[in-house]
Amino acid sequence: MKLVFPNGEHPAVLLSTGVNRVGSDPSGAVVLALEGMAPRHVEIHVTATGANVQLPGGAGAVTVNGRRVTGLLALRPGDELSFAGVVAKVTATEVGKTVVGSSSLPASVVAAAQAMGEGDRGATRVRVAAPKFVLRGVSGAIFGKVYPVSGPTSIGRSAECDIAIAVEEISRRHASVKPTPEGLAVEDLGSSNGTYINNKRVQAGQLLPGDELRLDQVRFMLVAPGMEMQQAQQRRIQSASAVSTSGRAWARPLAVAVILASAALIAWMLLSR
Repeated sequence: MKLVFPNGEHPAVLLSTGVNRVGSDPSGAVVLALEGMAPRHVEIHVTATGANVQLPGGAGAVTVNGRRVTGLLALRPGDELSFAGVVAKVTATEVGKTVVGSSSLPASVVAAAQAMGEGDRGATRVRVAAPKFVLRGVSGAIFGKVYPVSGPTSIGRSAECDIAIAVEEISRRHASVKPTPEGLAVEDLGSSNGTYINNKRVQAGQLLPGDELRLDQVRFMLVAPGMEMQQAQQRRIQSASAVSTSGRAWARPLAVAVILASAALIAWMLLSR
């Protein structure tokens, strides 16, 4: 994907895998020293499965296709971003040259994406696979934000990290995570204040779905897409089972009472003859 500026504020930029930062900060992927532009105004996260836009802490207002961005929002070719008076359009790169993540996409996939971006609704929509694991922020400035993890991912205060968090308590390069079949392999990168899994400090460890990853006071929960739905379904099954078991438990004493009452009635009738 490319970010194109129709009004000429910046040359077109090929979005690279990881975090592409746009703002007035000279270290960003797109540097726009304009009035009203925050140092880190908007972030575009690119993974092997697609792209999304997020707002870092202290960011300014951003819209996509006229819709105000308040959290994670997926991006597709043809989408139009607007921020601080600047308009940028997301486009697909040339057929045969498009790279998302570390692997080239087939020409047929690129053509379909381009057709969608140009408004050809007759093209077959390409379904992008969801990342296997997602880190969800559960504290402070990252509360409610989600960070897809599709490959080795660095976390820290530095703008060069894949997940950059501007909090003084965490180190510039604090920790890294890497997907495994069961969850994420976590490694501390020599941080000052430590890396914790479920409140246990680790140098290296395994993070499973539902576990908490804590970098000093910055906390994430690991989520596997569909996990919450499965848990809700399991709770419904357990609830239904409990109701059924309760019903059976109530029915047994009643049946015994009926049998005893019937036996007593028969005995009385026999004795009355």
